[in-house]
Amino acid sequence: MKKPNFIIAGFPKCGTTSLHHYLNEHPEIFMPDQKELHFFTFKILSKLKNGPKDDIVKEMQINSSEKYLSYFQNVKNEIAIGDASPSYINYPSEFPKIKQYLNDPNVIIILRDPINRAYSNYLHLKREHRETMSFKDAIAVEEERMKNKYSDFWYYKFNSTYYEKIFKAKTTFSNVLILTIEELDKDPVVTMKKVYKFLGVDNNFSFETTSKKFNVGGNYKKNFATKLFFQPSKFKNRIKRFIKPTSFLKIILMRLTSIFRLKPEKIDQNVIEELKNYFKNDFENLKTLDVNISNWKDY
Repeated sequence: MKKPNFIIAGFPKCGTTSLHHYLNEHPEIFMPDQKELHFFTFKILSKLKNGPKDDIVKEMQINSSEKYLSYFQNVKNEIAIGDASPSYINYPSEFPKIKQYLNDPNVIIILRDPINRAYSNYLHLKREHRETMSFKDAIAVEEERMKNKYSDFWYYKFNSTYYEKIFKAKTTFSNVLILTIEELDKDPVVTMKKVYKFLGVDNNFSFETTSKKFNVGGNYKKNFATKLFFQPSKFKNRIKRFIKPTSFLKIILMRLTSIFRLKPEKIDQNVIEELKNYFKNDFENLKTLDVNISNWKDY
């Protein structure tokens, strides 16, 4: 049975879902129906489930080789076979295992301005009716949440620290492509051509959904409808096992929920300054890795 020959390793809330759907349109690329299998980080993630609804989210993560490979049983003649699991980048200790099991796969890493990424992460949990604190307070209790073994998706600053994880990826894997969500948003066609070339598939392919973003964050009204749409549940997990989450269905869901979308509140300036100081060294180190950070804040 065939295995993936490339992974989208991260980072969370940096456009990995959009990238997954864009790639899935290409006839020479195979992406499994379920994004975020998290197979290689399952043992770590399975111990981090003490936040609200974390245990329900964990139900969809893959815990055995047999289950993992079953997601690729329908591969035919596709050249590139992918696994998009943004937890992988956060655990460099698992890189050697990934390299050995997948025979040194191509690795795509996508980043985002760290403060914007952290805030988008916060809003994601807020729209799921799980995050109840202000962004300022949530940042302040991150270490406490780590000690209490919340899912790592609650670690807003941790998920926005990039340099050491990327450096380890570049020194472990033979082929690593680094993108930013800013360049994907600005010119998706050019960015995707770069990805196609990296994966060795036809880079003249034109796809239909480049104008669409998937898993869009933002601020939403807190009501029964948004709770029904966004909050994780065992019932929705069962549905996902039988209904393929196609790009079309994702777009319909986005249109339905857009009526509840609000303008995000501005981040408190004191919090911005605190986070700028926190990410400053990481930002400076990133410059040595040839990452396009021209559209980011000045750290």
